Amino acid sequence: MQGASHMLLEEPLRLASVLAPAKPKVFPSLTKIVGTLGPKSHSVEVIQECLTAGMSVARFDFSWMDAAYHQDTLNNLRKAAQNVKKLCPVMLDTLGPEIQVHNSTGEPIELKAGNHVIITPDISKAPSAEILPIKFADLAKAVKKGDTLFMGQYLFTGSETTSVWLEVVGTSGENVNCLVKNTATLAGHLFTLHASQVHISLPTLSEYDKQVISTWGSRNSVDIISVSHTRSAEDVRELKTFLQSHDLPDTQIYAKIENSEGLDHFDEILKEADGIIISRGDLGIDLPPENVFMFQKTAIYKCNLEGKPVIVTRVVDSMIDNLRPTRAEATDVANAVLDGSDGILLGAETLRGLYPVDAVSTVGRICAEAETVYNQPLLFKKVMWHVGDPMPHEESVASAAVGSAIKVKAAAIVVFTFSGRAARLVSKYRPTMPVLAVIFPREGSDPSKWRSYGTTQARQCFAVRGVYPLMGSTDEAETGGLTKEEYGIKLALNYGRSVGIVKPFDRVIIFEKIGDSSVVKIVECEG
Repeated sequence: MQGASHMLLEEPLRLASVLAPAKPKVFPSLTKIVGTLGPKSHSVEVIQECLTAGMSVARFDFSWMDAAYHQDTLNNLRKAAQNVKKLCPVMLDTLGPEIQVHNSTGEPIELKAGNHVIITPDISKAPSAEILPIKFADLAKAVKKGDTLFMGQYLFTGSETTSVWLEVVGTSGENVNCLVKNTATLAGHLFTLHASQVHISLPTLSEYDKQVISTWGSRNSVDIISVSHTRSAEDVRELKTFLQSHDLPDTQIYAKIENSEGLDHFDEILKEADGIIISRGDLGIDLPPENVFMFQKTAIYKCNLEGKPVIVTRVVDSMIDNLRPTRAEATDVANAVLDGSDGILLGAETLRGLYPVDAVSTVGRICAEAETVYNQPLLFKKVMWHVGDPMPHEESVASAAVGSAIKVKAAAIVVFTFSGRAARLVSKYRPTMPVLAVIFPREGSDPSKWRSYGTTQARQCFAVRGVYPLMGSTDEAETGGLTKEEYGIKLALNYGRSVGIVKPFDRVIIFEKIGDSSVVKIVECEG
């Protein structure tokens, strides 16, 4: 477990340094920002502004709206990315075993503390303060007297006035009788029901999810699939098999941990998944409030040791309606960075919030500031200890690259890679400078397929802390007759100069694999 020394200050922090005007940053934070695209971030113009502000990954949440709407949004994302000359991975977020209440009229439903409400699978009933129909027939079999249920508008904030806590009083056939614990108004067309620490007998990968992945996901060659309510490693294995059968073998799987079952099987899920999303919305309901921080810190630490990307959600909910986050939220973002998070996921803040671009830029600034006091030496030592002796060759060279970069105060680390794995390995040791990953085609690969394959691997790197991918080439027309190494260095340095991270006489570390060996070199930029 990471201790309290996750923050490092090179000198005593003076009040003057806090009050001094912030220096403008020419490069985004090392911590990545995932933005959920929706009504307030649908247009080319807004998406373009989000990309410019620092959004690295675009999330498409299929628990609401149809494929046609998401396709229109994706087409706008592609136009925006082309306009700002940036790659942006597409993350498809599944519905999973979610229990929903459809309020067809959209009229607000007022529930009073002390009253009773019946939850029924009879969807012919109209939602009201007395009865709430759900699309799940076995709730009465799953719950018992005293269990806690939570209901709110999808992407609920947990506000006591817009979400309701229910206590199960008893069951009658398929109906569940509940006591309303707090006065609240349920608004909107869609509510989500969460049963705290109760196993719901719905598959993690629903038939709806399979249909979406096999059509929309396959057609758009999605880069990452976020598996909602992941409960076991078998959930991840099932999706892997499904992806293989639908020509999506390169799509990465990020497991969303958002209930006690996922927490119980976290270690085995971590081994199987490509990345982890700590989804604090439902998790914050499933766990007692005093336990959420402990799971977050422990989970992030385990992901860091394994070198698996980890993303934290629900950080600046107040920015759905406000231009600035609360003091607690700003501190929460910084602590997620100091804990070792690879990314921050914005949900409602960019999907339906009033200030999607400001949410991205504000979170980015907080992340960048936290990175300046991140205790990299501590994490470096713990990862080295975890890997153990003798270290595998690639681990040894990756750690040496990061160590050398810090010692010589390098401006960046340049990594030559085919799949992005080498760049992720370098990121595992948390360098304090950007990692420029030059992704080359594999020897003998079909040039006509390379752009598609290479772009997939490149885009996926955008979810990893500090890694910024560049598309390399072995075509002489593009390389100008330079060797692979010369061309890769030139490509990376030109990019570094263009975004302001590499200046004349700066040092850059080069990490590449030659044959069966990996080597590290130091290059000084020309004046």
